[in-house]
Amino acid sequence: MIAALLGGSVGAATLTDARGYLDRFAPLSGDAWGAATADTRERVATPYGDATVRYDDAGVPTVEAGDELSLYFAVGYVHAADRLFEMDLIRRRMRGTLSAAVGERTVESDRFHAQMDFASAAEASWRAVRDTPTGEAMRAYAAGVEAHRASEPLPLEFRLLDYEPAAWTPIDSMLVEKQISWGLTGSFRSLRRSAAADALDESAAATLYPERMDHDVPVLRGGTGAEREDTTAAASPTAATDVRNEGGLASLSTWLADFESEPGIGSNSWLVSGEYTASGDPLLANDPHLNLMAPPVWYQMVQRCPGMRVRGVSFPGVPFVVIGENDAGAWGFTNAGADVLDTYTYETRDGEYRYGDEWRAFETEERTIEVAGGDDRTVTVRKSVHGPVLEREGRRVGVAWTGLQASRTAIAVHELDRSGGREDALAALSKFDTPTQNAVYADREGDTAYWMTGLVPVRESDGEGAGSGEPGDGEAVRGDRVFDGSAREGVWPGYEPYGEPDFETGWIPFGEKPGVRDPDYVATANQRIADDLDRYIGEGYAAPFRARRIYDLLDERAASDDPFDFASMRRVQRDVVDERARLFVPTILDARESMDDAARAAADRLAEWDYRMNRDSRAALVFELFVDHYLERVFDPVFEAAGLDGSHYPNDWVLFTLGPESRWFADPPAEGVDSRSSSGLIAGAMADAAAEIEAEGYETYGDYNRTAIDHPFGLGFLNYPRLPTDGSPATVRNFRRESAVGSSFRLLARFDGDPSLGMIPGGNDGEYFSEHYSDLLKPWADGEYRPLVATSEGAPDIRFQAGDAAADGGAGDE
Repeated sequence: MIAALLGGSVGAATLTDARGYLDRFAPLSGDAWGAATADTRERVATPYGDATVRYDDAGVPTVEAGDELSLYFAVGYVHAADRLFEMDLIRRRMRGTLSAAVGERTVESDRFHAQMDFASAAEASWRAVRDTPTGEAMRAYAAGVEAHRASEPLPLEFRLLDYEPAAWTPIDSMLVEKQISWGLTGSFRSLRRSAAADALDESAAATLYPERMDHDVPVLRGGTGAEREDTTAAASPTAATDVRNEGGLASLSTWLADFESEPGIGSNSWLVSGEYTASGDPLLANDPHLNLMAPPVWYQMVQRCPGMRVRGVSFPGVPFVVIGENDAGAWGFTNAGADVLDTYTYETRDGEYRYGDEWRAFETEERTIEVAGGDDRTVTVRKSVHGPVLEREGRRVGVAWTGLQASRTAIAVHELDRSGGREDALAALSKFDTPTQNAVYADREGDTAYWMTGLVPVRESDGEGAGSGEPGDGEAVRGDRVFDGSAREGVWPGYEPYGEPDFETGWIPFGEKPGVRDPDYVATANQRIADDLDRYIGEGYAAPFRARRIYDLLDERAASDDPFDFASMRRVQRDVVDERARLFVPTILDARESMDDAARAAADRLAEWDYRMNRDSRAALVFELFVDHYLERVFDPVFEAAGLDGSHYPNDWVLFTLGPESRWFADPPAEGVDSRSSSGLIAGAMADAAAEIEAEGYETYGDYNRTAIDHPFGLGFLNYPRLPTDGSPATVRNFRRESAVGSSFRLLARFDGDPSLGMIPGGNDGEYFSEHYSDLLKPWADGEYRPLVATSEGAPDIRFQAGDAAADGGAGDE
C-alpha cells in the first residue's frame, strides 16, 4: 500500500563539518538541547472553533473538536509538533530542493525530482480540490501546521542543518500525496525489461520478467472464498506486443532504479464474512509493507467531531486517517500492482520531437539546484505531450504517469473517514485516483467488500484517434513495453499531464474494475488480482508466497469445525512460515552430494526444519543467507557480462522456479560466462552462506535478522536500536532486513464490542528526546499490539481556543 517514503537516507556526509554539531548539541547548554527540552504550549489561539488534544501513554493523540475545520486545524498543529522535519523532508525531496538543506549527497535526487516536476502535478491536484469541503479542511490543516511552525522551537534536525522550514501550504500536502503514490506505482519495470532484452535477448527478458507467474492464488478465486463478480464485461480486447529493443537503456534504467520504491514494497490484507466467524461479525486485517524509518512512515491518532469518529494512521502532512476505522466500518489497503506508468522514445532534431505527422518543440526550462556547501547545479527540465522527459548518457525517454495529473484521492480519503457504511465507502473509493490499491472494507452491519481502486489507462495505438484525445478509434494495447512516442503508440485518451484529466474518458471505469461484495473471505498480498481479465491492468505483481500462505491458512480454518475468531486472525498476521523454503528446500537437500563439508553441514540444518523464520532458528539463518548468495551466483556473472546490475534482478518466484534444464544453468547464457549446473550453483551458494555465518559469528536467525530502522540523517544517535525479530521477505509477518522494509502498521479490526488493535514500528513522536521516540519498537518487533482507541483519559494536553490567529487560517493556497 500506500507508501510513502523516502528512498535512501540523507546520510551523515551531508552535515558538512558537522555544521556546528558539537557546539549545538553540548549537553544541557547547546541550542539544540534547548529546543529539545522546550514544551509545546498548553493553550493555542485558533481562527476556528475550540478543540482539545489528549495524548495517551504511547503518545497517541485524541483530537476532539466541535466541527471539522477546528478539528483539522488541531490535527495540523499536532502533526507539526511531532513530525515537522519529516514533513519538510518529504516536500523538499518531491520539489527537488533537498540539496539546498543537506548538500552534495542529494544532487542526483534533486535532478530527478526537478525533471519529473512533481510540484506542478501537486498544484494540479490542489486546483481540483480547493473549492470542495476537502479543500477547506486542507486549508485549516495547513493553518494549524503554520501556527506551530511560526511560534514553537524548531525540531533538532533543523538546528543541526541550520535552516528554517518555509511556510506549509495545501500544495505541500498534495506533494505528500504524490510521494505516497510514486512510492507505490512509480515503476520503470517495462524500461528494465527492455534494457534486459537489449543486453541479453527477448527470451531472457521474458524469463526475468514474466507476463504471468504460473500460480493458483490470485486475489479473486473461483469457488469457496472470494467468489468473483462479473465486473470486467464489455471490455476492449488487448493486443500482445513484443518488447522494443531500443538499445543502450541499461544505464538509464539503473539510474532510475534509485528513485523507485524499495524492493519488496507491498502489503497484506484479508477479511472474513460474519457467516464464518464466532461472533457473527466480520473481521478485517491489514499490514502495509513500507519503508521502516525513524520516525515511522505513519502517525497514529484518533479524530473526533460531530458526525465523525475515526481512528487509525495518517501520513504526516495530510490531515486524514488513511487506514483504520470509524463508528460504521473499517478499511485497509494493499498495492494493486497496476501498470500506470509508460515510457516513450522519440525521433528528435534540434530541440524538437516528432509526434505523428508533426514536429513539436520540447517544453524546456532551466532550473537551478541549490547545494549547501557546494556548487549549484543547472538542470534542464524537458516535457513532451506525455509528460517529463528523462535523459541519461544519451538515452532519452518520455514518461506518462497517472500521478502527474490532478487526483481526487484527498477527497476520497476525507469521505471514507466520514462514511456511514459499505456503499458510502465504495462511492468514496471511486474517487481514489492514485495510487492504484486493493481496498478491503467491513462494517458493523456485516457488509463487506473488496475492490480495486485507482485510474488505470486504456492505451491505444495505430488508429486515427490515437493521440487526438478521441478514444475508441485506436487498437487497445498492453503497457508492458517501451512505446514509440513518435508513432503515437500507447496513447492515453483523457490524460492531461500537469492538468485535470477527463475522469470519464480513457480509464477503466470503477464499476468494471475487479471487485466483489460479501465474499466468504478474500486475501490480498500484491499478487495477480484475477485470472483472465478482459482488460490489461498490469504485469508487475508480487511473487505469490505470502498470498499462498494466507489463503492456505484461511482455507484450512474454513474447512474445519472452528469458526474464525480474533485470535485466529492474529495468528495469521504473525505467521512466519516461508513458502520459498517449502518450495526450494527439497531441491537444496538433493544437491548435498555436490557440497563441501561446511556447506553440507549447513544444508543438513534444513532437513527437519518446519520452514518458520523464527529469530531463534539456525535453519532460518542458513536459508535466508543462502537465498541472497544463490541469487547472486545465478544472475551476477550473466548481468556483469551484459552491463546490467542488481536493479535488474527478478523476484524469488522466478529464481526458484527455474528448471534444472533452464538456459541459466545448462548453456553459457552470455559470452565469456561458463556453463554452470543447477546443483553446482546451489552448492556454491550454500558454501557462501556457511562462510558468512562463520565470519560474522551468527548463531541464530535473530543474530542476523535485526531491525535496522534509521533516521534519514545517518547519525547514529538518531537511529532506532537494533532488535532481533521474526519474519522474512516472503512471510506474512513481513520483514526485509536488507532494504529496511516491513509491516509499517498492523491493523486487526473487529466489531464485537472489544477494541480493534494496531501497532506501528517505532514511536509516534519524531522528537529524539521524547519518551515516545522509539517506545513502540520492541512491542512491534515482538509481534505485540495496542488498542486502536485511546488508552488513557484526563485533562487535555493542549487546548485550542478561538483567538487572534490570522483570520484567513494562517496559510494560503500557494
